[in-house]
Amino acid sequence: MSTPLVECVPNFSEGRDKARIQQIVDVLGGVAGVRLLDVDPGADTNRTVVTFVGPPEAVAEAAFRITARAAQVIDMRTHRGAHPRMGATDVLPFVPVSGVTMADCATLARQVGARVGAELGIPVFLYEQAASRPERRNLADVRRGEYEGLAQKLTDPAWAPDFGPTAFNPKSGATIIGAREFLIAYNVTLNSTDKNHATDIAFELREKGRVARRGRTTPYYYKGDVLTYAPGRFPCGQCDFDGATADEIRQHTQSAHGYDLDALLRLNDLTPGDLVGLKVHRAGLFKACKAIGWYVDDYKRAQISINLTNYRLTAPHDVLDAARRLAAERGLVVTGSEIVGLLPYDALMASGRHYLRAQGRTAGLPPVDVMRAAIHSLGLSDAQPFDPKTKILGAPEVNPRALVQMTVRDLADEVSRDTPAPGGGSIAALAGALGAGLAAMVANLTHGKAAGPGVTPADAETRDARLSDLAERAQEQKERLLTAVDADTDAFNDFLAARRLPAGTADEKAARQAAMQAGLKHAIDVPWGAARAAFKTLRLAEAALADGNPNSASDAAVGAQMAFSGLRGAVWNVLINLKDIEDAGYVQKMRADARGLIADGQVILDRVVAEMERRLSAGAG
Repeated sequence: MSTPLVECVPNFSEGRDKARIQQIVDVLGGVAGVRLLDVDPGADTNRTVVTFVGPPEAVAEAAFRITARAAQVIDMRTHRGAHPRMGATDVLPFVPVSGVTMADCATLARQVGARVGAELGIPVFLYEQAASRPERRNLADVRRGEYEGLAQKLTDPAWAPDFGPTAFNPKSGATIIGAREFLIAYNVTLNSTDKNHATDIAFELREKGRVARRGRTTPYYYKGDVLTYAPGRFPCGQCDFDGATADEIRQHTQSAHGYDLDALLRLNDLTPGDLVGLKVHRAGLFKACKAIGWYVDDYKRAQISINLTNYRLTAPHDVLDAARRLAAERGLVVTGSEIVGLLPYDALMASGRHYLRAQGRTAGLPPVDVMRAAIHSLGLSDAQPFDPKTKILGAPEVNPRALVQMTVRDLADEVSRDTPAPGGGSIAALAGALGAGLAAMVANLTHGKAAGPGVTPADAETRDARLSDLAERAQEQKERLLTAVDADTDAFNDFLAARRLPAGTADEKAARQAAMQAGLKHAIDVPWGAARAAFKTLRLAEAALADGNPNSASDAAVGAQMAFSGLRGAVWNVLINLKDIEDAGYVQKMRADARGLIADGQVILDRVVAEMERRLSAGAG
């Protein structure tokens, strides 16, 4: 089960005074279990985004303390900045990372909100998944009017805060607290100093779109004439169609453009009805995408500031590709992009695979290569350096003292010493990983190359698709097996630790025996996982032999042989540990499964050997 982990990403209305920012961040050091991941100040926006993670209770305590400190050091009466804001701690979202649900984070938001309201005297509004009512889910709706309009807003019963006083707090403003999915704060930089250029593209990208225009809309859409619904004329915001009735234009936007017109109008704070008198709106390109344009004096360039509220629905590379196209249509150039705060590892890897495929390459490369392709293709170091170690959340962590970090010679020396670990299990996993590496190599070498005489372009394309998929799956098995190299040694050491437990009393003996049995099962689980990964690798190596370049046939065959060695070695480690397991049913099932996997693997290896011998004989003939 995953360790409960919550991310908190407070946004503070201070991005210029380093001393004040440090005072705010220093509070986190006093909360055990909380880890500070990132501090990202912006002078032009006069805003700092802080990211920290930890167990739910610790994060809740840290969130309250950091809000309290921000209320002490920030005075909203003197704040000016380009970013929309309502308070000293403007937004305080909780994000589920592992072992917690969105509902858990919503509960945290309410608990912290109640404390902030009661103990700090700051009005609190709940948003997103913690919202108390539907009209408060959207952050932009809650923040509308910003700090300058807050005093008036608090007099409206419809906007009574969820917690805290209804009286205006001029020094701290109000705080918006909620629970949400991971949000990627993503800025796209243009080779322009004109904010309007960035805004024009932002409005095309964002889900809520923009007011529709006709006439001189190229190269800049905002220079066209605004459209309004009138009796007998209901223009479409996406094309030149004019409906005669409101119902006709609703049907048109749904059938021709795939969106609900009334929903689009509501996104833009308009109440759908007979439509007459309302401005026509044009839908944006991407769901779960919010965007505005601004000028950043530090860069001397305009930026499209984007919030991706569901990166699995709309990825950074999708938005960037569209921004590049829209910029080119306007005579502009996208010089790069930047991540504000953190970027999930899987989002970066998805972008890397996207650009590798666009280049006609396979994405079945080592993770570090895929990551590098993403960083370069997204232009993440354009405005300022992008450090993967500090900017990526959830990247696999490798202990620098791990076996897989050793040189080949050092690992061979370590295995040869008079210690029981690392031993056969680790080496079996390594053998399987090398087999997976060879399968991926053959697929990558063959992908995109001429398929030989008599092969149609369609067949070659289908073959390349198989090779690309093969390389990606081989990389997945390689990573699993490399992880097992150290996991096998760690599992054996855990069993040895259980054996060293005291056994003086009956209770101690029982506890020691239970720990040893659990340790043995763990010492079986690791090589069994490695065995299954090695079996999958064996099948991939056979496929690489079938589809790969004939000149690489021996590489694929060696990969199969290594994979089978990893499979057999891992199974031997499973079987040897079964003799001390007291659970007879578990032992019987594991023996049957292990021997069945070996038998199936032997069939595949025999086919590979026979095919390799056939090719060698034909070549010698």
